[in-house]
Amino acid sequence: METALYGPEGFFVRERPRDHFRTSVHASPLFAGAIATLLGRIDEALDHPGRLDLVDVGAGRGELLTAVLAALPGHVRGRVRAVAVEKAPRPSDLPATIEWTSAPPEGIVGLLIATEWLDNVPLDIAEKSEKGDIAYLDSDEPLSPADDAWLRQWWPLDDAPPGARAEIGSPRDEAWARAVATVERGLALAVDYGHFAADRPLFGTLTGYKDGRQVEPIPDGERDLTVAVALDSLGSETLSQREALRSLGVDGTRPPLAMATENPVGYLKTLAQASQAAELTDPAGLGGQQWVMHWV
Repeated sequence: METALYGPEGFFVRERPRDHFRTSVHASPLFAGAIATLLGRIDEALDHPGRLDLVDVGAGRGELLTAVLAALPGHVRGRVRAVAVEKAPRPSDLPATIEWTSAPPEGIVGLLIATEWLDNVPLDIAEKSEKGDIAYLDSDEPLSPADDAWLRQWWPLDDAPPGARAEIGSPRDEAWARAVATVERGLALAVDYGHFAADRPLFGTLTGYKDGRQVEPIPDGERDLTVAVALDSLGSETLSQREALRSLGVDGTRPPLAMATENPVGYLKTLAQASQAAELTDPAGLGGQQWVMHWV
């Protein structure tokens, strides 16, 4: 998984993610607007520091940072240090005001955001055999003590039927902890699909995406490999995207029909925004994602 996603010929190194799957960032500019609103609230809570950091981990090609900067008022934008964290080479058309690096900077004062990043952190999968043994997928190798301890705490398979699988989330826990540690003051925010102990999927969630379609999770470097996140093991506060975006002013309520007669252009514009907001907050889709928040 590590090689297929992040090796020299890995998916995220040579492919544009938006060509293969759709995230909130690509679904609507309302998402970037909500992040701009959140950053403004953080700025106020931090008493308007001279440098306000906005760090995007797993930045794709910088789409979110570009859109958030455009949505910020000038008096805030002028103090923002925008940093894209990504393994791919810097895009040639990225604005010069956005820094490009392979690891988050230290001492962040502001917001670190990771949109659908944790689901792409490579991990191992455990499977229960017909004999009841638990080993790594497609291997007779027993689990390491550390992996066994993580499973027993967060995803036990003792009472599961043969063939049951569990995705060992400790690499994601560690990646998230390292990201949080870079924030000196402000918020670390991860937005991702996931599950909690009460509803762990019996056979796991590993899947692939290519050219906008869900495909077999073959580690060939030509497709995204994604695994939903065991959210409770991260040790941070969570909130559904539906709740989070509504608190930031993203509302899918349709405009009154009378507006179509009184102001038809405004009606169509408001209706389009309501449709986009509805997609972002749909609990069966993007609205079912969770916002994992760690305040410092």
